[in-house]
Amino acid sequence: MLDSKLLRNNPETVAIALRKRGVELDVARINALEESRKAIQIKTEALQQDRNARSKAIGKAKQAGEDVAPLMQAVEQLKQELADAEVELTNIQKEWDEFVNALPNTPADSVPEGKSEEDNVEVRRWGMPRSFHFPILDHVDLGASFGGLDFETATKITSSRFAILRGGVARLHRALAQFMLDTHINKHGYEEVNVPVVVNADSLFGTGQLPKFKEDLFTLTDERDLYLIPTAEVPLTNIYRNEIVEESQLPIKFVSHSSCFRSEAGSYGRDTRGMIRQHQFEKVELVHFVRPEDSDDALEELVGHAETILQLLGLPHRTVILCGGDIGFSAAKTYDIEVWVPSQNKYREISSCSNVRDFQARRMLARYRNRETGKPELLHTLNGSGLAIGRTLLAVLENYQTEDGSVTIPEVLRPYMGGQDALLPVKK
Repeated sequence: MLDSKLLRNNPETVAIALRKRGVELDVARINALEESRKAIQIKTEALQQDRNARSKAIGKAKQAGEDVAPLMQAVEQLKQELADAEVELTNIQKEWDEFVNALPNTPADSVPEGKSEEDNVEVRRWGMPRSFHFPILDHVDLGASFGGLDFETATKITSSRFAILRGGVARLHRALAQFMLDTHINKHGYEEVNVPVVVNADSLFGTGQLPKFKEDLFTLTDERDLYLIPTAEVPLTNIYRNEIVEESQLPIKFVSHSSCFRSEAGSYGRDTRGMIRQHQFEKVELVHFVRPEDSDDALEELVGHAETILQLLGLPHRTVILCGGDIGFSAAKTYDIEVWVPSQNKYREISSCSNVRDFQARRMLARYRNRETGKPELLHTLNGSGLAIGRTLLAVLENYQTEDGSVTIPEVLRPYMGGQDALLPVKK
């Protein structure tokens, strides 16, 4: 969440920053709430002082043998007025919290202006898309030819936007996950963490999914108020909710392979074919906890780690910086990495890497102890996909297809495939 002190004292600065997102901050409401809060606060303090003074007067009156009944009646009246004022103050604070919790993060100065993904700015490309001299098959047809990608049965078992992977395709999918984990752990120094795929509402509030994006979540239908995770970012980041870590522990870098679940609310009719937009998918997630002064450099490092996976796989890709109108709710700055998908003749998102700064840490009260001052300060958190496994699978299938219908397995994956160098179509 945004800093309430900044919002109260300098709302115009926040308003200017949020306009880059296309969000118009209701400054008048902020001022009205703050005026009401101040007035009730003053009233509450005055009532408390009056009550205390009258309570002292009762004691003196008793010592003097005077009738204290009128004084006690007045104190009881003050108690009721004070209770009413405290309720009013609580209600205003609740209204303030609901208002602030719905506000997105302010974009970094380096985030470009723009309204939609059309205004995102490409910063670099790697690799040249391959030229095919034979008809290109998409991953759905390729997967079916290997008997390894089955959407129809998954729909029978569950519903649409689920998939069953079998045989060589399932093994390739698993190989990709293991390769990603090993690269991030051994090459980039991440600590592997296995996390729950079910979390509570406090965890989702901490990372910014609740309350605003509840419709995008799968909710467990019982009284415990639990949810399936949309990304391992949620449980990973919440490891340090309500915690204080020592500065000497930073940076902390976590990597986790997990299933993810998204209702894809609002995406009706989009990417209904194949594995681009599934309700259940697997992802290798990267999360950093750093000092505030290190977070800009940490974002560049994080993006580089995700790009490394694609480069080792030999998959052409480009990296773009998201404009203000396309950036996510919690992010201050985001890079998307897009992999080349031959059947669509375009780049598609395979990783989104964000610097959230202290936006999540303030919601979670995740802090580190400054070694110089000895005082707790808010951490900066970052997250990114390293990578989405299903989308990487489809990119490998399509980019490495051959004229005879087989798919060549990238060399870096062959040790995870028992030395197998290709997927071959099933003979009918």
